[in-house]
Amino acid sequence: MKIGIPRALLYHKHHKFWTTFFDEIGVDYIVSPETDKQIVANGSNRAIDEACLPSKIMLGQVEWLLDKCDYIFVPRQKYWLKYEMCTKFWALPDLVNTTFRDKKVKLLYYDIYDRKVYRERKAVYKMGKYLGVKRSQIKYAYIMAKQAQMNFDMLREQQQKAVLENSDKTKILIVAHSYCVGDKYIGEPIINAVKALGCEPIIADYIDEREGIRASQGVTTTMQWPYNRQLVGAVELLKDKVDGIILVTAFPCGTDSMMDELLIRKYKDKPMITLTVDAQSGTAGMETRLESFVDIIELKKQAQQQSEIDGE
Repeated sequence: MKIGIPRALLYHKHHKFWTTFFDEIGVDYIVSPETDKQIVANGSNRAIDEACLPSKIMLGQVEWLLDKCDYIFVPRQKYWLKYEMCTKFWALPDLVNTTFRDKKVKLLYYDIYDRKVYRERKAVYKMGKYLGVKRSQIKYAYIMAKQAQMNFDMLREQQQKAVLENSDKTKILIVAHSYCVGDKYIGEPIINAVKALGCEPIIADYIDEREGIRASQGVTTTMQWPYNRQLVGAVELLKDKVDGIILVTAFPCGTDSMMDELLIRKYKDKPMITLTVDAQSGTAGMETRLESFVDIIELKKQAQQQSEIDGE
């Protein structure tokens, strides 16, 4: 038996957890490749026009996995850390099953359908039982998988903290979901463009989820979506440590459009730019806009330095 894991959406948040779990229970798996134009095109052809770019990428990644595995792994996640998720995560198995109904695709998933803190564990145990794995082995695999994901996240956050403390470069905070900033088609061109301009990209998503959500409480008490809350909290925590902020939105994300407007109004004194990425996006226009944005940041820094000199 071989399980196919689409390299899209929740994969970028939980990939260490998933792959470690399947390793520990001894199940073979294959991960779809990095996103490219063909995968985006295939997903766009399968999706409705109103679907967001990450959802189109998801369908393209699933299509790549067809006929290469016995099951395709597509978890359902309605809640996370007691907050309600974007609705695309509620219906993801149904979306994939309906889209590829002519292929008679077999799905494997766990279902986090309420706010109870232990729901993920129980759901994963149920999935392991379905695969015919002993409960003791499932329990051990779950513990090891959670630890692997936590270690990965902590190391990444610590490395970024070191950059924040030690780098003399202009620091640009990239505010984007993990499935955007971690995707080769969406996030990599932006990160590379920031580096090419001699700046240090700081990734908001690398902030600890719970720490970010706690910090977001001081900015908004009404926002539901946990991943957006994490990003809002990251801006609050890092605003004084970075020189500018890039808001990356995958068209036509509704939750991001509301979050971006909130951040623009809240942090008026910080240079900020919004980049909207869609299936047709090239890099030339984006690079030009980023170059102008960095020029503005540098001029502001020079003005501040001159002001400090004049005040002495």
